[in-house]
Amino acid sequence: MDSPKPTAVVTEIVRKPQIIPRSEHGVSRSEISENALKVLYRLKNAGYQAYLVGGGVRDILLGLKPKDFDVATDAHPEQVRELFRNCRLIGRRFRLAHVHFGREIIEVSTFRASHTDAIDGEGHEEDGRIIRDNVYGKLDDDVWRRDFTVNALYYNIEDFSIVDYVGGLEDIKN
Repeated sequence: MDSPKPTAVVTEIVRKPQIIPRSEHGVSRSEISENALKVLYRLKNAGYQAYLVGGGVRDILLGLKPKDFDVATDAHPEQVRELFRNCRLIGRRFRLAHVHFGREIIEVSTFRASHTDAIDGEGHEEDGRIIRDNVYGKLDDDVWRRDFTVNALYYNIEDFSIVDYVGGLEDIKN
């Protein structure tokens, strides 16, 4: 069964997140890939924030089996690679970490801000190479980089809540 076509697009509005407790949503760890859970817990245990994000969360909420699982974190790609020997960094414009478990790949992205949010000097490597597309941010920056509200839901492994800045859960219900 294909995922429904999202209709609501993320547009930046100043909003406090809605925290949906485990008792009020249908995401269960039993529906999340064991390998995605390994990535989430290893990042968390290393002191980083780590959330399941995107289509995996959306599909579980819709009662569908996710095709893949993505993780968003405050760890930079190089820090992710240090934690996982089965990790490969990909992309130049948008640096991502792919953590390989046999045929399954868990994609790990660092929270991103838009380049207009960058402070002077940020967006450049030490060697001067421009990396504006890799301007790292916080969770509340990253949410605005998502394509649709239903893909901007963050499942928090610490308390099993869903963090929703943009009304994505309401869009799924509708």
